[in-house]
Amino acid sequence: MSDVQTNDQDSGKGGKHKKVRSKKQSTHIDMTPMVDLAFLLLTFFIMTTTFGKPKTMEINMPIKETNEPTEVTNAITVLLTDSNKVYWYFGALKPETFLTLTDYSNDGLRKLLLEKNNYAVEIIKDLRSKALTSNMPDSTLKRLENEAKGNKKAIMVLVKADDKAKYKNVIDVLDELNITMVGKYAIVDLAQQEFDLMNNYKPQP
Repeated sequence: MSDVQTNDQDSGKGGKHKKVRSKKQSTHIDMTPMVDLAFLLLTFFIMTTTFGKPKTMEINMPIKETNEPTEVTNAITVLLTDSNKVYWYFGALKPETFLTLTDYSNDGLRKLLLEKNNYAVEIIKDLRSKALTSNMPDSTLKRLENEAKGNKKAIMVLVKADDKAKYKNVIDVLDELNITMVGKYAIVDLAQQEFDLMNNYKPQP
């Protein structure tokens, strides 16, 4: 809003030859409505803005080592190194262990994990199919899926990376584990024998 103030500076003398002076006008702008509007807009945008939520990924870390020897049976060890190379072997690490080279494609690591984890994959697919027809609660479905993933017949995956591997490679493997419904996995240190096997890798005839 603006107010116009008029100052009448005419002389008080009358008469025929009275000199008429021009009126001076000054403009004053009232900023109060504009400030109110600015605060209203600011409040509106703050109240309607959706703040970014942090995205997390569940990672199962290995338990503290004990003096009791443990036997790795139904487990796949995935070894990561430079140039996006992925090596793997099945079972426990032995002197006669040899590596197999694969990649991150659908016909590579994903196909391998789906085949080895077929037990849990089939059960979870069947559970999800029944949940659609029987209105199974999400909490019940989640619990049954976790039981299938934790069964002894489901595979365990050990992820190991050397200092040449990229952080992206580890994330890609974790994504594949989630896609292939692997519930038991851990990120552990690389053994010296595994490091030597990668450096001296030769395809098996």
